[in-house]
Order: sequence, then structure tokens, then C-alpha cells
Amino acid sequence: MRRILPSLVAAMLLASATVSTAAGDPEQGRIKGVPCMGCHGIPSYTNVYPTYHVPKLGGQHADYIVAALKAYKAGDRSHKTMQAQAASLSEQDMADLAAFFSNY
Repeated sequence: MRRILPSLVAAMLLASATVSTAAGDPEQGRIKGVPCMGCHGIPSYTNVYPTYHVPKLGGQHADYIVAALKAYKAGDRSHKTMQAQAASLSEQDMADLAAFFSNY
């Protein structure tokens, strides 16, 4: 057990370091998310055309936000404005936005 424990601790630290470097930067996400706030930052906002309730991003799971942005970028989710917004986002941009909004 004494030999296994240090190896297990080292493996856990390595795994957590890998996760944290792959995660987005919430401060960068706050900056990059300024255009998003025009719709997603207004409580109970409803878009004019087509008429629908704009979803709240604050508190959403980061993986969901990244998946949604990737789907908009790929054209797999249909919404012209969101497709245009996501078109220029890099993987890091998406991770940063997700880190910000998941804790907003």
C-alpha cells in the first residue's frame, strides 16, 4: 500500500493538471462573451424574428456550451445568427466562453 499510494497521488495530480490546462479561461471568456450578452445576458429575452425565448447561458454546463457552439459552427444546429457568431470561434474561444458562462 505504501508504494501504491504515492503512485496513485502522482497519477491523480497529473490527471488534474491535464484537465485544468484543457479548460477555458473564464476571464478571457468574459471578454470574448461581450457580444453574447446582448441577447443571452437579458433575463427572459425574446427574439423578434423568428420569435422564440433566448436561452440563458449562465449556469449551463461547460461541455454543453462547447458542444452547442461546435454544432452551430458546423451547421448542425440551425440558427443563422448563432452560426455566424460561432463561425470564427476557435476551440480555445469556445472553451473560454464555456468557462465564463458556466460560472456566470
